[in-house]
Amino acid sequence: MASLDIEEQYDRIYRYCYFKLHSKELAEDVTQETFLRYFEHYNCITTATALKYLYTIARNLCVDEYRKPKMESIDESISDDTMEEKMIINLAVRTALSKLSADEQELLLLRYVNEVPVAALGKIYGLSRFAIYRKITSASNRLREELRKEDYHG
Repeated sequence: MASLDIEEQYDRIYRYCYFKLHSKELAEDVTQETFLRYFEHYNCITTATALKYLYTIARNLCVDEYRKPKMESIDESISDDTMEEKMIINLAVRTALSKLSADEQELLLLRYVNEVPVAALGKIYGLSRFAIYRKITSASNRLREELRKEDYHG
C-alpha cells in the first residue's frame, strides 16, 4: 500500500466496520477480510486510490454481513456509574445519528472518527472537496439539531 500507514488504516477500517456492524467480533472479521482482499487484488495501486479501495471493500463486506441472518446477543449488566453515563451519552448520540441518512452517518464517521482527509473523501465519493465540505457541514448541523431534540447538551 504505497505510503499509507497500515496499522493506522487497519484501526480506521476497524472503527468504520464497528460503527456499521455494532459488533466487535464481526468488525474484526470484516476488517481482516478487507485487508486480505485488498492485498490480494489491489497491490499495484497508488496511494491516492488506496483509501477508496479499502473503504469500498469494507462497505461491501459490511453490507454482506447485514444480509446474513442475525443471532441474538446477550448483554452484560453494567453497574458502574461511569459506564452508565457513557451508555446514556452513547445512546443519545446513536439515537441522533440514526435520524440522519446512511450517507450522512457514513460521511461523519469517515471524516471525524476515522479522520479521512477531505481530499480523500472527495475521491471516495467522486465529489469536489467543496461539495464534501458542504455535505459535512450539513450533516454536522443536522446531528447537532437531533442532539438538541434528544435534550443532550454534553
